[in-house]
Amino acid sequence: MSDVTPADLNRILDRQRAAFLNAGPPGLKQRRTNLRRLKAEILKRRTEIVRALKTDFGQRSERESAIVELIPLVQSINYMIAHLGCWMKPERRHVSAYFQCGRAWVVRQPVGVVGIIAPWNYPVSLALVPLATAIAAGNRAMLKPSEFTPATSAVIGEIVQAAFPAEQVSVVTGGGEVGAAFSALPFDHILFTGSTAVGKKVAEAAARNLTPVTLELGGKSPVVIAPGFSMQRVADRVAFGKLTNAGQTCVAPDYVLVHEGDRDAFAAAYQDAVKKLHPGGYAGSPDYTAILNTHHYERLSGLVRDAEEHGAQVIRMGSDSAASHVLAPVLILDVRPELAVMQEEIFGPILPVLTYRNLDEAIAFINARPRPLALYYFGDSRVERDRVLKNTISGNVTINGTLMHYVQDDLPFGGVGDSGIGAYHGKEGFMALTHARGVYRQGRFNAATLLQPPFGKLTDVITNLILR
Repeated sequence: MSDVTPADLNRILDRQRAAFLNAGPPGLKQRRTNLRRLKAEILKRRTEIVRALKTDFGQRSERESAIVELIPLVQSINYMIAHLGCWMKPERRHVSAYFQCGRAWVVRQPVGVVGIIAPWNYPVSLALVPLATAIAAGNRAMLKPSEFTPATSAVIGEIVQAAFPAEQVSVVTGGGEVGAAFSALPFDHILFTGSTAVGKKVAEAAARNLTPVTLELGGKSPVVIAPGFSMQRVADRVAFGKLTNAGQTCVAPDYVLVHEGDRDAFAAAYQDAVKKLHPGGYAGSPDYTAILNTHHYERLSGLVRDAEEHGAQVIRMGSDSAASHVLAPVLILDVRPELAVMQEEIFGPILPVLTYRNLDEAIAFINARPRPLALYYFGDSRVERDRVLKNTISGNVTINGTLMHYVQDDLPFGGVGDSGIGAYHGKEGFMALTHARGVYRQGRFNAATLLQPPFGKLTDVITNLILR
């Protein structure tokens, strides 16, 4: 694919909007056919997809790509196909006693043309799940993949071109200039996944057109470990969540809050868990993912150096390879909140550990910071668990595990505050990309006919009855 120009974007949007208005909303059968066609093209290119991902990252396990990119994507499409009929049914609504001869209902109406901006960390699933959602909702779509994963973007373009005509779905590529122009288009909805900093720019551009947005951002997602919980169970699950895609995951555990009496036990268990995941080491492991590029590798290395220079205890659990951008897991103890590693989302295999004396202190620490995209709680006590969940705010929660809330098709996925606006996945995605159109059919007679001129005593009686 060749990059488009900002002028091209307007022409594509105009063409899609004209096609949408001309054809009208697709029915259930057509939407299911569209979703099945998309799924078929994805599966047809399964090998090409995992190879493209490996090309873009340099080192990325083909098995992990299939697990973290393709399985959630295909499951999501299957779920939409199965439940779309129910979501599309008009929903009957209540009519008050004074208007009982009338009927009211809500119809979910496609909004039109949806703009989708996908990130580089999971460039397949985070592009095509939103696209499938837009299709399920009856919309047309323009998709902009990340410029940092060109091989994967090319395969996505082939999938879309084989499945849909350009006036239905188009893939556009380009750098920052194209991204800025894309955000400024008068779409009917924009769905963006990426960093909070870029999300703010997208929201600002969309606001000029009053375009509604769904922003899936990130943040520092904490792990809270209740006192006395099995450190081995925690460590295994935190290591899995932290090291999947080498930590380049928006819902990866960002830091750990553990009781001060359990810190050393957690540190030892985490090191054991890391060794079990990749017993042969990390630099040459075919199952471990490299950091995407030099910029991010150097940024992460800088966070580790800063922690070391400020007196934190840095535990490196393997050899790095600057040439191939492989950063082995790092555990950081004696962490202070002012360290650079605690000032930004890490987005890499670095895990800071902080301690607390009581749960109220841990809750206060979380609440003093921007609201995270995910929160992870480990503990057996329902009372303590409910206390943490009740007194914190985050996008989603997994209890006694990590990441798994993301792959539950019947749960909404989204952030709050700095971690995002709105939600998608499953029904919530369908709702986000449709308009709830309220319809009222007036009956031959209702009280409204008595509340119009000429007014009289009967008007007063009915008014007084309604205002009781």
